[in-house]
Amino acid sequence: MHHPAVTLPEVLSRRSFLERCGMGFGMLGLAGLANPGLHAETTLGVKSSMGAKSSHFKGKARRVIHLFANGGPSQVDTFDPKPELTRLHGKPLPSTNLKTERQTGAAFGSPFAFAKYGQSGIDVSEIFPNVAKSVDEMVVIRSMQANVPNHEPSLMLMNCGEARLPRPSLGSWINYGLGTENENLPGFVTLCAGGYPTGGAPNWQSAFLPASLQGTYIDSKHTEVEKLIENVRNRSLSREQQRSQLDLLATLNRMHQAPRAEDGQLEARIQAFELAYRMQMEATDAFDLSKEPQSMHELYGSSTYSRQCMIARRLIERGVRFIQLWHSPGQPWDAHDEVEANHRKLARESDQGTGALLLDLKQRGLLDDTLVVWSGEFGRTPVVELPMPGSNSGKVNGRDHNHWGFSAWMAGGGVKGGTIHGATDEFGFKAVENPVHVHDLHATILHLLGMDHEKLTYRHAGRDFRLTDVHGKVVKEILA
Repeated sequence: MHHPAVTLPEVLSRRSFLERCGMGFGMLGLAGLANPGLHAETTLGVKSSMGAKSSHFKGKARRVIHLFANGGPSQVDTFDPKPELTRLHGKPLPSTNLKTERQTGAAFGSPFAFAKYGQSGIDVSEIFPNVAKSVDEMVVIRSMQANVPNHEPSLMLMNCGEARLPRPSLGSWINYGLGTENENLPGFVTLCAGGYPTGGAPNWQSAFLPASLQGTYIDSKHTEVEKLIENVRNRSLSREQQRSQLDLLATLNRMHQAPRAEDGQLEARIQAFELAYRMQMEATDAFDLSKEPQSMHELYGSSTYSRQCMIARRLIERGVRFIQLWHSPGQPWDAHDEVEANHRKLARESDQGTGALLLDLKQRGLLDDTLVVWSGEFGRTPVVELPMPGSNSGKVNGRDHNHWGFSAWMAGGGVKGGTIHGATDEFGFKAVENPVHVHDLHATILHLLGMDHEKLTYRHAGRDFRLTDVHGKVVKEILA
């Protein structure tokens, strides 16, 4: 007996067989549990995709650059001067009953001088003279707070809004809500030279959001484009041949996908192939700093961090939505010893590039709708850390972790420049005036981008999740 040929889409998978046997509704429920990306729709009312989407309301910012001073820079040595701490240097402070990670001792005044900058007269440490030139564009938040004095959970909190469980990162949420303005480049890029920071890839994970929204890691220690982005050029096949291969692959993948509804992982894989193809031209151009004039290289400087800042500007010019720029692997600002030498060195590496980025964005008219955020995961104690076996070298010239109060700043993108928000106590230990939790910072960033943090949700495992969980309030006082 002759049987007609059966095309691939007509072959029944086990799921299709069960569906056609009257279990369709049950399978839809099972599919919703097994694949949270099934029929995922953003709360902005459009299907999740890589293309640009409408925001909840008109935001002031269109994109974000997060400059991450990983390790926890000291607020009293950077943006929160404390004369009383200096006056009492070496003497015991009144008891605060604030728990720190290790045993601490007497007051430790800052070894750095502060000066007033700009028309606003905001005090900035001597180690950031170039950043200070743009202080009138910045709101300095001196009352930041996190949950615990430990790196890993505080990194996860700052990056993902949750200290313990896997959650999508800030960049993933932003791209989920707004999409990317350039489908030839990733919507979320993370730059870290020489390896991963503490915590690794979970810092830029997409978790239960579509995998296409996770951050694309770039090891920015390299200067050649082909080393920055591996396999960015195909030396074996022409563009036409690659296109033909991808078209065939896409056809097979779509046939495979058809009876499986909208498989999130498969869709992410299809998008990754397409993005890799499109990036060959766009990424090669975006990461090629040789195309920058000599004046730009002189403005930014020659450090690795400076090159990262220049790459960040080139990426936002090309529509990348969220860029996170890490100082270096590990936790370089973690000055348990030698805080003066540590912070002076790191500021020397980053001050020129950061200052140049702010000036460059303003001159190009990009700062108005680009939000630049500088922060660590927490701050440091205003008292000295005491020697402990295996903890530090016992030099008694460093600071322990401090989540009770620390500093961050934001520039451009709709913030009220030339202002200070909040305050720590007279020693810089704890936020006592207008505290801003990390959840509040996230809510404010989303608001500046035109998104309501309470409405930007994603249905997963039977509940609606959001970046700020059940917390967070917009800090309206810092909005322009």
